[in-house]
Amino acid sequence: MLTEQSTATVRATLPAVGAAIGDIADLFYRKLFDAHPELLRDLFNRGNQASGAQRQALAGSIAAFATRLVEDPDTRPDVMLSRIAHKHASLGITPAQYNVVHTHLFAAIAEVLGDAVTPEVAAAWDEVYWLMANALIAIEARLYAEQGVLAGDVWREWQVASRIEETADAATFQLRPADGTEAPAFRPGQYVSVQVELGDGARQIRQYSFSSAPGSELRSITVKRVSGAGTPDGEVSQHLHAHVQAGDRLRVSVPYGDLVLDDTEAPLLLASAGIGCTPMLEHLAGTGHRAPVTVVHGDRAPADHALRTDHTLLTSKLPDAVAHFWYELPEPGHPADRTGLVDLEPLPVASGTRAYLCGPLPFMRSVRAQLLAKGVSAADIHYEVFGPDLWLAQN
Repeated sequence: MLTEQSTATVRATLPAVGAAIGDIADLFYRKLFDAHPELLRDLFNRGNQASGAQRQALAGSIAAFATRLVEDPDTRPDVMLSRIAHKHASLGITPAQYNVVHTHLFAAIAEVLGDAVTPEVAAAWDEVYWLMANALIAIEARLYAEQGVLAGDVWREWQVASRIEETADAATFQLRPADGTEAPAFRPGQYVSVQVELGDGARQIRQYSFSSAPGSELRSITVKRVSGAGTPDGEVSQHLHAHVQAGDRLRVSVPYGDLVLDDTEAPLLLASAGIGCTPMLEHLAGTGHRAPVTVVHGDRAPADHALRTDHTLLTSKLPDAVAHFWYELPEPGHPADRTGLVDLEPLPVASGTRAYLCGPLPFMRSVRAQLLAKGVSAADIHYEVFGPDLWLAQN
């Protein structure tokens, strides 16, 4: 909780800081990478830096946290903090790195706002930063402890046991620890970070959900090739598709992610685009879940629907489940009302439904809005963002 004096100062300066936060974030990253080029090469997603998405996410998270401190000081934006902490833990972020961020962030604030940054203003925003940073450090310490690793020590060598071509642009990599030890446990919906060394020597990292259930002997990730060859956007998925085969090794983190399927008797709705919510569905089938389950998936065409057979088969194993697939380019005979983008309007959604959304942000925004319109509580709609979270206002 902010001190009374800092609360007044932050409240008074929040409009000015908020208006300049984009410029502050842009200058912060330039200063950070000038001082530490290895962070852009080996830690930060170069695609998100090139697009500006990471800068938007940083600005949004700071503004959202500061706003909550002054408008609702008795609560914290725990959903936002948890999501950030899980991502940080999967990357191996350590407490010392928050000092590095602080140095360059406050240098950027001072440069952008100039004389407006009085000692009183600097002290108040310093308090905001460390309240947020220390909250994240505490959550990340707990996450590391739960996995039995030291802070930042999340990386292990894994071997590719097999590679399965799911579609022309999606491949499943079945993995096992290279040292022969047991693979770490995970919960349905969690992910790992995968780091690969690219042709220019950069060791870029991306996150991929497990596409197998927790009880599987091997750990599977299904990677969809991201378009944009030669650009930072798809450089890791392109590398995995072009160069990684059975017998190769990958550097993989221990599992993290706060979009997890809890045991519940509530009706469930699993909505996906891209790879989908397969491990959640497999877990439900394996544990004999009996409450209603609605599976929703949107894709460009049936041939692009990775794990389509799994979605259909697993749904059929549940006593009260139905699957609805929407395709923009359907095959002959596909229902006309399932053509195009996902449209939940004609679907019945039971009272008390808990929804889990997996996919690109525009897809999840659309599905969330439709679920809210059908009476699903905002607190019962859960989602995961692998890239920078630009949806902070929903937390």
